[in-house]
Amino acid sequence: MSTATVTIREESSSLLKRLATSPGWLLLIGAVIWVYAKTLAGLANEWWTNPDYSHGLLIPFAVGYLAYEKRKTFAEMPLRPSWFGLVLIVGSQCVNLVGFLGAEFFLQRTSFVLLLAGLILFFAGWLQLRESAFALLLMALAVPLPVIVFNVVALPLQLIASSWAESFLRVCQIPVLREGNLLVLAQQTLNVTEACSGIRSLMSLITLGLLLAYFLPFRWMIRVAFVLTTIPIAIVANAFRVGGTGVLATYFGEKAAQGFFHTFSGWLVFVFAFVVLLGEVTLLNRFFGKAKKGHETE
Repeated sequence: MSTATVTIREESSSLLKRLATSPGWLLLIGAVIWVYAKTLAGLANEWWTNPDYSHGLLIPFAVGYLAYEKRKTFAEMPLRPSWFGLVLIVGSQCVNLVGFLGAEFFLQRTSFVLLLAGLILFFAGWLQLRESAFALLLMALAVPLPVIVFNVVALPLQLIASSWAESFLRVCQIPVLREGNLLVLAQQTLNVTEACSGIRSLMSLITLGLLLAYFLPFRWMIRVAFVLTTIPIAIVANAFRVGGTGVLATYFGEKAAQGFFHTFSGWLVFVFAFVVLLGEVTLLNRFFGKAKKGHETE
């Protein structure tokens, strides 16, 4: 490597460090808020009104907690700004522009996450970006999927939920006829809609599983396996919910399967799935925790 190249890199790094420590970052924050104020307001409103992504309301608090926990780590890390962050910043604004012109909220909201990644890389460096990667992932999971992708995911879940609920009702000795995602009972017909597909509990449970896995003191393979178990847990729990709705409708009438009881069963299913996850954590600590301690004492 030539002396000129080294000099250019040192000067570039010095310039970026001066930019990172200058008061101009306040103007930058103001510019980001100005560009994304409407996008973020719409995202927060969808978290509040769309049950499929209500877990997004917890993400800012989770990200804030992670930032607080890592404050000393970030403070001790050397600043090594990278010009590649500028590429991410420009790319994020291109994505934002395409999303704005095409009225595609997913692209506009995703561009905000890309912008944050670019800013971290541009002003701080790769080490800080790596430490921030999990928080950025949580933010990305809180962005509602495009309708076309949502439907592709929801439809198979609807069929699985209705099929497994049919088997559950037959075990309970309740006559049922399934036609696609319709469960025909003696007194009424249950329509397993997108809202009953289980995608709500699936998205929330995956996010919760990621948060729990992040703090588990195990190898990354065990953490990944733990997160993957949230998928069958959410599907099974939702199938029991649909089947339980059929049982209530059969023995207590149509009103018992609607309104408060239907909403409450959704919360009950999520609590059940959460308890199962905690049981998994206990088992992992019992088996792999002991193995780790035994390895450390040797």
